[in-house]
Amino acid sequence: MANGQAISTRDFLTVWWQVAILSFGGPAAQIGVMQRLLVDERGWLSQARFNHALNFCLLLPGPEAQQLATYIGWLLKGVKGGLLAGILFVLPGALIMLGLSLLYVTVGRTGWVEGLLFGLQCAVFAIVAQALITMASKVLDGAMARALAAAAFVAMFFWNLPFPLVVATAGFVGWRLLSDGGQPDIIDATPARVARRVPVLVLSAWVLPLAGVALAFGVDSIWARIAGFFSLLSTLSFGGAYAVLAWVAQYASEEQNWLTATEMLDGLGLAETTPGPLILVTQFVGFLAAWREHGALNPLLAGSLGAGLTTWVMFLPSFFWIFLMAPWVERLRHHQGAAAALRGITAAVVGVIANLAVWFALRLLFAETRAIEAMGMKLSLPVWATIDPVALVLCLASAGLLFCTRLSLFGVVGLAALAGWLVAAGPLSTYY
Repeated sequence: MANGQAISTRDFLTVWWQVAILSFGGPAAQIGVMQRLLVDERGWLSQARFNHALNFCLLLPGPEAQQLATYIGWLLKGVKGGLLAGILFVLPGALIMLGLSLLYVTVGRTGWVEGLLFGLQCAVFAIVAQALITMASKVLDGAMARALAAAAFVAMFFWNLPFPLVVATAGFVGWRLLSDGGQPDIIDATPARVARRVPVLVLSAWVLPLAGVALAFGVDSIWARIAGFFSLLSTLSFGGAYAVLAWVAQYASEEQNWLTATEMLDGLGLAETTPGPLILVTQFVGFLAAWREHGALNPLLAGSLGAGLTTWVMFLPSFFWIFLMAPWVERLRHHQGAAAALRGITAAVVGVIANLAVWFALRLLFAETRAIEAMGMKLSLPVWATIDPVALVLCLASAGLLFCTRLSLFGVVGLAALAGWLVAAGPLSTYY
């Protein structure tokens, strides 16, 4: 069954459309959808094969759920299947996100839209907090892992060290100190080789447009900066979307002024309501960056092109990693140094997510913050008198629904958005 001969193209496309449309709630939920549709319901591949593919994708930079879709598609129907599955997994969410971006800059943050986005922001904060607690409980299983998580938080929150440096250091420390000498389980059936020309073609489709943009518009143009930054992000985004969002927010809102911190929160809230990878929030960032620096182009056209360019350079590398490395996945999985380095990176990701949670809290719950600089540190501390009680209540309510009920993530986000709309339209609208 894994060779795809018994699976019709129609059934294959139907299932991946279902996966794409149902893929709300981040990578954990998306992986669960694939597990149910592909393994439990249809039996297209075994549980061991599914787990093996997932473990491999966790080693790679980029959106692990999209890479898992690409890898499984390749197992089932070769390179064509990998391309179809990976593209279909992203396409519906990307189209919806583009539509929401267009509405965002045309309708604006007024009236009911303002209230909906306010509610979304509160739900997003609760979701990030849940991701932090859940991940910490699963991966911080020793003193060294906890120390790495704490060190990553301190490095980013107190000293604003770059995310790639933090990840690389954690990987090196893990490689040196976290190897336990054990042997991972052996999975049978090594995948067939991918023709060498396929990774080369994918790499060309990724790199050549970058060079073309730089030559046509200049390395300082908005197009070259979008393509360069998000290409770098796609190759260094270990740990999933939550792990790199603080880096994106820092670069886009503080260094490039592509968008404000509030707009970054709005974009993340919109991404939470759409199917597909959460990292599609980068498409919103690219849209606003090009929309603001549109030059001679129509702003909406420039924004749409910026969104398309961002999505292209963010997701194309995932196909390259899969088609290049999947045939050698067994060697990589059995390499003790690589496994230990991954453990170090995973521990550090907890600290990075903690930094993201604090970043959100400061900007969502407080109208003012004060900056402190000392000994090379740059801290943002809250002005407690400016706390927003409505935001605090909505954040706590969203967290309560997430932790204490079986309500789906999409349901929690929807209720929070409705509550935000009621706040903006009801008796509290004057305060809000």
